[in-house]
Amino acid sequence: MKVDVRSVHFELSEASKNYLTTKIERIGYAKDMIVDLLFVFTKDAKKYSLEVTANFRWGIQAHLEESAFEINPGIDVLIDRLDHKIAKEKQKIQEKK
Repeated sequence: MKVDVRSVHFELSEASKNYLTTKIERIGYAKDMIVDLLFVFTKDAKKYSLEVTANFRWGIQAHLEESAFEINPGIDVLIDRLDHKIAKEKQKIQEKK
């Protein structure tokens, strides 16, 4: 699973990068299902816009967006939603078999 992290209009701190890496480990069970994860974090005037695109091995693409006033709580919510989406996709694939 390839992970690409981009920040727009600000520099993502090393602490936030490490925090994101720790959270991504939580979805490590899906590393054989996901080809790559593309994170884009954008800072507007007072809040952050967080987006993730997950490209699954079977050709499906999932795109999730979240807004937060602080980056780390936003990462928490985004990874929770991504975890839920991965579980849903995994269940769909298992039902087709």
